[in-house]
Amino acid sequence: MSNPITVDQIINKFPSRFVAEKAVDFSAVFQFELEDDTDFYLAIADQQCQAIKGEHDDPNITLIMNAATMIEVVNGELDGMSAFMQGRLRAEGNLLLAPKLGELFSHDNQND
Repeated sequence: MSNPITVDQIINKFPSRFVAEKAVDFSAVFQFELEDDTDFYLAIADQQCQAIKGEHDDPNITLIMNAATMIEVVNGELDGMSAFMQGRLRAEGNLLLAPKLGELFSHDNQND
């Protein structure tokens, strides 16, 4: 097993994993509030994705979890719905956007 991935690495990797074809006529801001790490958001518009540290003024959905949960979900070790059902993930705002997040990003499990 290689070094554990960090939240900073995840933030930096989101744009390269973005699947633009899945975002035709779609725009949204996904805020990630990490209880023990850096908050960031994904701004998706015009088939482009930006990952920006900090808090957005008016996100469409806010996902609240700790860094370990975030890393497990991104690595494909934990399904987002399972994390939600276990109480490890909370969501506020337009909850219908949550499943879309998984569709917008490729899920290769390589620690590159």
